[in-house]
Amino acid sequence: METGIVKLTPELLAMFAGAGNSNTLMPFTREIFLLDIVVAGTSFCDSIEEVAPQLSSDTVLKMVRDPENQHDEHAIGIYFENTRIGWVPRELNLVISRLMDAGKAFFCRIQKIEDIRSWIKISAKIFMVE
Repeated sequence: METGIVKLTPELLAMFAGAGNSNTLMPFTREIFLLDIVVAGTSFCDSIEEVAPQLSSDTVLKMVRDPENQHDEHAIGIYFENTRIGWVPRELNLVISRLMDAGKAFFCRIQKIEDIRSWIKISAKIFMVE
């Protein structure tokens, strides 16, 4: 049965530490599942081989808007700690980017990681924080 209570993890607690920053989560919130994605661009992350062993199912990833991105004005980076490991796929980022620009908070939670011939495939769920 879904209770709406978010399990506190070290990653979520780290996000709470910067309360007031647009990239942090506030306590006593609930998460609303929005989308299943495969993180785009992991092969362009220079340190993905070092970061990948630290990732597992249920790892929480930060989502950070990048409106100055020269390839996509709706770009949203996906970060593990301070390392951008990829992006929300372009075909799925328009509505979320607009909501982020309006002050809504989002995060990803890893569902599955696969190493496919030197490509790290990261399947994740995107949640909005209310």
